[in-house]
Amino acid sequence: MSVQVVAAKMAEVELKDVPTGKDLPAESPVTPTSEGKNLPRNDPHEAGSAAAVSPTAEPSAKAGEGGTGLLTPNPVKMPQASSMKRSDPQQNGGEAFVNRDGTVAEAPRMKKIQFADQKQEFNKRPSKIGRRSLSRSISQSSTDSYSSAASYTDSSDDETSPRDKQQKNSKGNGDFCIKNIKQADFGRREIEIAEQEMPALMALRKRAQGEKPLAGAKIVGCTHITAQTAVLMETLSALGAQCRWAACNIYSTQNEVAAALAEGGFSVFAWKGESEDDFWWCIDRCVNVEGWQPNMILDDGGDLTHWIYKKYPSMFKKIKGIVEESVTGVHRLYQLSKAGKLCVPAMNVNDSVTKQKFDNLYCCRESILDGLKRTTDVMFGGKQVVVCGYGEVGKGCCAALKAMGSIVYVTEIDPICALQACMDGFRLVKLTEVIRQVDIVITCTGNKNVVVRENLDRMKNGCIVCNMGHSNTEIDVASLRTPELTWERVRSQVDHVIWPDGKRIVLLAEGRLLNLSCSTVPTFVLSITATTQALALIELYNAPEGRYKQDVYLLPKKMDEYVASLHLPTFDAHLTELSDEQAKYLGLNKNGPFKPNYYRY
Repeated sequence: MSVQVVAAKMAEVELKDVPTGKDLPAESPVTPTSEGKNLPRNDPHEAGSAAAVSPTAEPSAKAGEGGTGLLTPNPVKMPQASSMKRSDPQQNGGEAFVNRDGTVAEAPRMKKIQFADQKQEFNKRPSKIGRRSLSRSISQSSTDSYSSAASYTDSSDDETSPRDKQQKNSKGNGDFCIKNIKQADFGRREIEIAEQEMPALMALRKRAQGEKPLAGAKIVGCTHITAQTAVLMETLSALGAQCRWAACNIYSTQNEVAAALAEGGFSVFAWKGESEDDFWWCIDRCVNVEGWQPNMILDDGGDLTHWIYKKYPSMFKKIKGIVEESVTGVHRLYQLSKAGKLCVPAMNVNDSVTKQKFDNLYCCRESILDGLKRTTDVMFGGKQVVVCGYGEVGKGCCAALKAMGSIVYVTEIDPICALQACMDGFRLVKLTEVIRQVDIVITCTGNKNVVVRENLDRMKNGCIVCNMGHSNTEIDVASLRTPELTWERVRSQVDHVIWPDGKRIVLLAEGRLLNLSCSTVPTFVLSITATTQALALIELYNAPEGRYKQDVYLLPKKMDEYVASLHLPTFDAHLTELSDEQAKYLGLNKNGPFKPNYYRY
């Protein structure tokens, strides 16, 4: 008998043993593929592809019989696609195929896999307690289309409001209100990473720790609670201060960092996704505490200062000063001073050189791209973008977007800033001139109603709208809370606002600060700002009576230069020193300050 005949008979014998789809076990843990590999049944897409190619494969050898799993030396020829009877994969999970004898066999049935976690996530609605953790503005939206409060407030592990919890740290202290004290270890690691990128603040902590220049200081703070802020708070504590802290933005708090601070003994009242009511409650818990009264204020936006003026004006009798770091907060301080209502000295950190020329410019130049990418996955090349405002924040945003290939327009009210924009190669326009054609709208003016409902109505479908200013007043989000418009949650901090004709815009962070609400900011730049804040607190707290009156002051130029010098070693930078002759010629002290206060950097 020839070899060919033997092979043919072997193939016929083996084909009789090939089970049909009905005979195959439905719960088989693996599906044989045409390459003889075993494919796990935990991926419905891969499992479906395996069923499609399985007719060309022979069953694997039984255990103990050896072999490679492909027993047929002459495999069955696959019929043409047109001759195959196809069935609905949604019904039986596979296709039919034709055997060698002409009979039609059914492919192995694929069991449809149901992911219980996904089903639960997309079907559940926020509980009554969970809804409390959503912002007030969300609860006023025209439709309750959100699948879960967890996805927006970063509280997927627990929808219970922190105000309803009783938590204590490992030392038994419960004077705090955060999301989850169990996240403290993770927060501590983030703080340790931040310390490596904040050389000046760590140097200040090391140099002044023995002197304790803030001994006796009771500082109440209202800033973004991030790993960088935690380094600042722990530095203030190391310098002798007691601190109580709340968040200045309802979305910017890093919950794990807040937990680490609470575990370390700080009284922190903040969590990501606070409601408006939660926001003011947290500030009040910081201020209104029995047996403790602040004597220094560190504010970012002016909300803490405003609350004390409104609720506890008598506290200002013991407060030595206010340190404010934002455009919005500084504007409020100057208004109080002009009206004669500012009853303590205030330090304007925002307009110090080390804050304005570094934090506002370099920080926003990097974080604007990060925030937009994380929330929308947008490609910048070729996109038309309008940036409202060409201050330091606007300059940083425009530079980053231009470098990525975007076509950038600028709106501005100040002719000097407007001329700078033109000289930098940007086209100066009015918002109404380009609102129909731009793909992205970014506000960074510090003003209110920069983008109003009329502008929003005229935007193109899919236009992205966001704010890089501190306050949430620049975009008129309240005008979008109307019955004819539908709000649809896309992902955390991203909403579709849909018009009756189907047009939709993409609103980020509900018009609040984009970078700290939706992403992070460069730690090194924040080191510059935080060191400036610490020095301002030390200066106001230790200043002799009468040095500062009830007015708003800039940080002394010498301190600006000192902050900058502390950061230079990071770059292995070496300053040139003036000779005695050069110093005399310029009329300067060899050790500075090197520029007069009126100098524009």
